[in-house]
Amino acid sequence: MELIYFVLAAYGITQILVYGDLPLLVRLRPPKSFARGYGKLFHCPMCMGFHVGWFLMLLSPFTELFSFDITVANFLILGGLSSGTSYILTMLVGDEGIKHEHKHMDTKVDAATSPTLL
Repeated sequence: MELIYFVLAAYGITQILVYGDLPLLVRLRPPKSFARGYGKLFHCPMCMGFHVGWFLMLLSPFTELFSFDITVANFLILGGLSSGTSYILTMLVGDEGIKHEHKHMDTKVDAATSPTLL
């Protein structure tokens, strides 16, 4: 259960930092072209998710939701977990709910390329 709390907290904080429209966040968030690409960090849920993950690891002793040892291994693992799940959830859920795409697929099959089954 702790891992679910961690993932949801990481996703929520990442969403707020990357997409939040609060005037303070908008002013603090640098443009994408800032300082040789460092501004992209604040516009990328995967990048920001990594940093949110290790930051939550550091906050772990101060919360009852989850508890992780502060180690280099956990730094990398929790950063990666937060990055991946934040990105996946961002790709699955948008402002209007669950994202879905319906692409028209060509139903014709070219049987001439394989004259036999085996």
